Amino acid sequence: MVTLLQRQHHRFVLRNGMVLLAVENNAADIVAARCFCHGGAAVEPPQKAGLAHLTASVMTKGTAQHSSLDIAERVEAIGASLGTEANTDYFALSLKTITTDFAEMLHLGAQIWREPSFPMAELELERKLTLQGIRSQKERPLSVAYEKLQHLLYGNHPYSLPSLGTEATVRNLSQADLQQYHQTYLHPQQMVMSITGKITPLQAQAMVEEAFGDWHPEQPPIPLSITPRQFQPQAIFTQQPTQQAIIMLGYPAPSIYDPDYGAFKLINTYLGSGLSSRLFVELREKRGLAYEVSTIFPARRQSSQFVTYMGTAPHNALDALQGLKDECERLAAQPLSDHELDVAKGKLLGQYALGKQTNSQIAHVMGWYELLGLGVEFDQQFTEHLSQISAAQIQEAAQKYFVAPVVSCLGSEVALAQLSSLGLDWQMS
Repeated sequence: MVTLLQRQHHRFVLRNGMVLLAVENNAADIVAARCFCHGGAAVEPPQKAGLAHLTASVMTKGTAQHSSLDIAERVEAIGASLGTEANTDYFALSLKTITTDFAEMLHLGAQIWREPSFPMAELELERKLTLQGIRSQKERPLSVAYEKLQHLLYGNHPYSLPSLGTEATVRNLSQADLQQYHQTYLHPQQMVMSITGKITPLQAQAMVEEAFGDWHPEQPPIPLSITPRQFQPQAIFTQQPTQQAIIMLGYPAPSIYDPDYGAFKLINTYLGSGLSSRLFVELREKRGLAYEVSTIFPARRQSSQFVTYMGTAPHNALDALQGLKDECERLAAQPLSDHELDVAKGKLLGQYALGKQTNSQIAHVMGWYELLGLGVEFDQQFTEHLSQISAAQIQEAAQKYFVAPVVSCLGSEVALAQLSSLGLDWQMS
């Protein structure tokens, strides 16, 4: 299979500052595009948590020319896909269609991106659905424990805010808030479009110039600011009458720009990826502690997080917490063997390659790296870097970050009694 690394990409900059990346791939009669802008949930003030998500939810529901039904019918009539999303660090529009319909869908996507009307009726509907989603998350123990962990990890940093927002903030978001978010952050000078499929780079350039080239907003783009993380090792226990206890440990972790990022990707793979991972084998298969056990290490523009978690029986809560902590600290005390390192590298490189098979996946990787300022060349640099990381480098990264975790546990009185013996300074909720 030809990979992104083997295909020639073309980079264009429009007169309004928008960046276009294009890769021709004639394997199928499909074209996929991803349109990125800086922002996402990371630019939300605490009193407007959920603004990016709600903006994305309502953005495809109407433009100056088209109603929500018009847009849905135009997309579905040709079997295409089109949608918007708000991630932690970016706002994006995605579309995919057969080649002959790409120009039509691109123009529709441009209207949605440039001229969303945010109809009040659609806003109220999406607000209601979002509030239902927030309430649903409160009924999932894993989600509750994770949300509380974010506050311990990040303090007042925007990364601590729940992606959907809170019931209070979502109720107060107005149409003007959505319009202001759109005008402030969806700006051509902070925008990257990546296109992959059965289309030549010059064809892609001509279509994008026609759809976006005359877009010159009066309001200048707002530079992104870096908010310092406020991390203090703490613990919080949430009492709920659940059949299992949720145990979570969180550590500060490197951003995607940090030299330790690759080492932590390997740590994440070794500890928590799949049925052969260290946590699964040691804590579930050998000791029978876990209903489920895994890790979380998201790629972030600013300081990231490494989270290890387990669902366990209430009477096993203490052993589960100590087991998770011991496995992280073992990496700091003892280097991986050559075999362990080779297995982790092979698994991670294989997963990374499989994540770039489709046109949509390739467009996402290209656009995301360009938006970060790393460039498409980071794709190859990253794989080369991974292959050269040593066991000593992984141990050094673990020693640097696995010092003192924040802890979030959710469970019954039995689990609370188990954990009280640790003498931790618990916050109760």
